[in-house]
Amino acid sequence: MTEYVTVTDGRIAYDVTGQGPLVVLAHGMGDSREAYRFVAPRLVEAGYRVANVDLRGCGESTATWPSYSRTDIAADLVAVVAELGGPAVLVGHSIAGGAATIAAATAPGSITGIVELAPFTRAQAVKLGDLRVAAYRKGFYRLAGAMMGGVGQWMAYLEHAYPGRKPADWTERQSRVEAMMREPGRMKALQTMMKTSPADAGAKLGGVRCPVLIVEGSADPDWADPRAEGEAILAELPAGIGRLEVVEGAGHYPHVQFPAETTALLLDFLRVTARA
Repeated sequence: MTEYVTVTDGRIAYDVTGQGPLVVLAHGMGDSREAYRFVAPRLVEAGYRVANVDLRGCGESTATWPSYSRTDIAADLVAVVAELGGPAVLVGHSIAGGAATIAAATAPGSITGIVELAPFTRAQAVKLGDLRVAAYRKGFYRLAGAMMGGVGQWMAYLEHAYPGRKPADWTERQSRVEAMMREPGRMKALQTMMKTSPADAGAKLGGVRCPVLIVEGSADPDWADPRAEGEAILAELPAGIGRLEVVEGAGHYPHVQFPAETTALLLDFLRVTARA
């Protein structure tokens, strides 16, 4: 059942299942909380209370907002945690990985740990050498096309972001994503998110005090070298609080392509970070 928390300028949609320590799941841009459809049930079965959130502009949350920065998203997630009586572990994918960083640094009493899946947490700079990597180059141009174009360009990017293995419900799920993105305001929200800089999240890495797990896909086309990006994030965190795991063969959506492997990493992390 969809529930809502009202924040400044709109409502954030979420659902809650299970009993136990609170885990809040936040998807990436141009998606919805269905992104965790394979992971959330496994976490519930393992004994966690799981809140699955639609980011501002996405899913059943309000479509149109004044801004869509990681700082904004972090505040929304902290509001959900407060509504549900945290503390919580935050799991954030892509843009929401950066938001999780900000939430941990700015609301340490509410957040006991963060997991960043294929996160955009540091300011990015395109290097000429990176464009020599074919998968990265293709992804870069498809993202640029989505930023300037329409829903079709976003769907083309998603096809590339899932290299190799596709989930069993791929065709049906892509149809639902496309239908959502054609709702008024949704594509504009995505394009505005794509234009936001991760610099606000990068600036907060040194202020994080809780444990951090970074999960990258080895075949993620959003970086020329996904492991190097994960290592760069760890290098900016305080020493000893973070660790990096790489899911072999996964693209930008390891939790969808390899849910069993990704959930195993989450559960290992949650055993020492989640608390009621």
